Amino acid sequence: MGQLADSRPLQEMFLNLVDRHFDEDIGLRDPDVKEYVAAMLAEFADAENLFRVKNAEGKPIQDVGEMLLESDPIYGPASSFDRERQVRKHIGDYTLFFSGMFPESINHVRLRKQRLENMIDFMKAGKESYYIVSKFEHFEYAKVAPLFAKLSKEFESCVYGLNCVKNDLQEMHHPIIGKTRDFIM
Repeated sequence: MGQLADSRPLQEMFLNLVDRHFDEDIGLRDPDVKEYVAAMLAEFADAENLFRVKNAEGKPIQDVGEMLLESDPIYGPASSFDRERQVRKHIGDYTLFFSGMFPESINHVRLRKQRLENMIDFMKAGKESYYIVSKFEHFEYAKVAPLFAKLSKEFESCVYGLNCVKNDLQEMHHPIIGKTRDFIM
């Protein structure tokens, strides 16, 4: 698994943006949700983490439909319910990240290549995956189960909040808008 040398400053920047947009734009003032989303953004800044779910041959899975198959402990290759939870959590994170930060890429990828993903609703898969993760509510997962229930319930709002974060990041990097913004502040 790839790691950024020191992701704390990056995570703090993301937390500031997520905190502001989730509070102001979507009214989601849950600190656990905001911290989780900011940590996810920092984690996915390392592209290796986007593709951490691998198939039996050790190849990264990029298709959400294939990830769903990989998560099945009954009829699929998931070796345990713990593996199901791990893959479902990743599906939730992956779909939230792409839906919020790169919504334009979802259909582009689908049109470019025939994928199993074409047969599923991308956001529904993420929302459902977080819901399934929330049902792992015993033992070591008891404390975080409510967080995943909230992520499932507020999935669409989180997508919108991340889109606001994306817009802020784009403004920061725009050669004219970014300089004007720095001058004004």
